[in-house]
Amino acid sequence: MIRMRHTDESLNEASEINVTPFIDVMLVLLVIFMVTAPLTTVNVPVDLPSSTEKPTPRPDDPVFLTVKADHGLALGEDDITMDGLAGALETATKGNKDQRIFLRADKTVDYGTLMGVMDRLRSAGYLKVALVNLQGQEEGSEAGTTTVPTSSTTSGSAPATATVAGGTP
Repeated sequence: MIRMRHTDESLNEASEINVTPFIDVMLVLLVIFMVTAPLTTVNVPVDLPSSTEKPTPRPDDPVFLTVKADHGLALGEDDITMDGLAGALETATKGNKDQRIFLRADKTVDYGTLMGVMDRLRSAGYLKVALVNLQGQEEGSEAGTTTVPTSSTTSGSAPATATVAGGTP
């Protein structure tokens, strides 16, 4: 302990660092991250096909367009119509036509419907489209048994990887 003498008073100074405010801030940040982490996944149920290719890195704020088994569309978790697709994408991407759109489709959706959605994406100006599938499964294996998620979640319905299809990389 260091003692300093002044003419009028005598004070004792402590040279210790007070870490309590630092710990308080870290605990608040931990709680915030724990609360917001589950909100970053999409919860639209869809039966995705699988692939055994290596996953590509997932962006920070991906835009997911889902073609459900009944051929309905969902942007994120919100249901949309085929006619409202361009406007909803404009809002979701904040007008950035270079943002990659992650297209998820149930494996029962026919090729014609999927290509119709991709044509709508192209006509809206979105040329970067990635197809999402389950990672690390052979074609005959049961869905949800050996997924390799690229995000911090391990939910079976969370997209595992994206394979680029069409458009510019």
